[in-house]
Amino acid sequence: MLEPVKLANFFIVFFSAASVILFGASYALLFAWSRVKARPRLMPLAYAAYAGLFISVLTLAFAANLFHNGFWTFIVLLMLIGYLAAPHAIWHLCVGTHADEHEEGEGSPIKVYQQR
Repeated sequence: MLEPVKLANFFIVFFSAASVILFGASYALLFAWSRVKARPRLMPLAYAAYAGLFISVLTLAFAANLFHNGFWTFIVLLMLIGYLAAPHAIWHLCVGTHADEHEEGEGSPIKVYQQR
């Protein structure tokens, strides 16, 4: 059973939860922008946003007493691994799905990605 969040940790839980949303959205946006616009220089920024997400999730889990139970520890770690891998999997799915849809121009992101 989970013990409730202490009142002293309420603001930590609130701000770390908000940070999870902001860093998660930033990671997804920067990852997609880097791939769609073929700008690999944005990828380190995407991974920096993921590092912020990682720290925010751990802060939230500790403040919300989620690491006292093995089940919730597993869920938190599964979420972190899944959110790291999901944009890669979605990108590969989109490239594979739309590759034969129509002939792409020479500088399109799909052609650039497939040439690597």
